[in-house]
Amino acid sequence: MTSGGTIERVFRRTLVPAMLLACAAAQALELADVMSLLAQRREGEAAFTEERFVSGFEQPLRSSGTLSFRAPDTYARRTLQPRSEAMIVDGQQVTLERGGRVRRMGLDDIPEMAAIVNAVRGTLTGDGAVLRRYFEPTISGSAANWSLLLKPLDPSLLEAVRQLRIDGTRGEVRRIEIALADGDRSVMQIEPASAGSPPPRAP
Repeated sequence: MTSGGTIERVFRRTLVPAMLLACAAAQALELADVMSLLAQRREGEAAFTEERFVSGFEQPLRSSGTLSFRAPDTYARRTLQPRSEAMIVDGQQVTLERGGRVRRMGLDDIPEMAAIVNAVRGTLTGDGAVLRRYFEPTISGSAANWSLLLKPLDPSLLEAVRQLRIDGTRGEVRRIEIALADGDRSVMQIEPASAGSPPPRAP
């Protein structure tokens, strides 16, 4: 065999597999990679639009408003349309505002809400420990466009919340889909506020 053929055989058997493994390793995405990107932002605001698909309704229920968060554990959702209401979570304290009435309660008292809040808040703040405490996380995609699938670990919670899917681009969450066990689901599209352009305020 010629020396050229020997070199080609060595290349195929050793260098090519090594290069393929290196490329695969470079492309593999870990939860920690995405959490690191998200954790770089300690606070933020965004506008959202949401569609809820509920059994018994022919058309989705639509709403819009603003989201905000501040690390480590403050999260607020303020709905502006079709009516003004708010949910503000500070640590384990939840404040609900609707129709001029204010109600306060502990987050642990509402397991279904706690699951959703911990999923969204944990993702927004890049807290992978919180996500692993309550969910089985599966990450896919790339750092530029990633998708995080969260399945509740608590069997009793699975009776209410089947899974959450959170999509993002680098350090920004752009879409949240929540699938409930009864078949209902919601899809929220998120548009981060641009510099100098704060989200709309309630009139």
